[in-house]
Amino acid sequence: MRNDRYDRFGHDTPLDAIERLARKRAGAKLGWYMHAGVYLLVNLLLITLSATSGRHWAVYPALGWGLGLAIHGIVVFLVAGGGLHERMVQAERNRLVQQQGHSL
Repeated sequence: MRNDRYDRFGHDTPLDAIERLARKRAGAKLGWYMHAGVYLLVNLLLITLSATSGRHWAVYPALGWGLGLAIHGIVVFLVAGGGLHERMVQAERNRLVQQQGHSL
């Protein structure tokens, strides 16, 4: 009985590759949502502590961490999720194939 996950040469089927990529992207997006949730909770606590002390210092960690959160979001939703990564991988694959004189 043949395993449907692999073709006759033992390679993953295209659907398995798509499933793996979909899980990777979903995991990256879930990671960003968790990052954003922790950011909100921690910064609400810091704002509360800042307000009770009479000084407004909580804006500084919020801005710094917010920049990191924004960069994380750009990577997850625009770079990796937007197909840029796949296009770069395909370009490298094509370049390597041309160097070796083979075709995919």
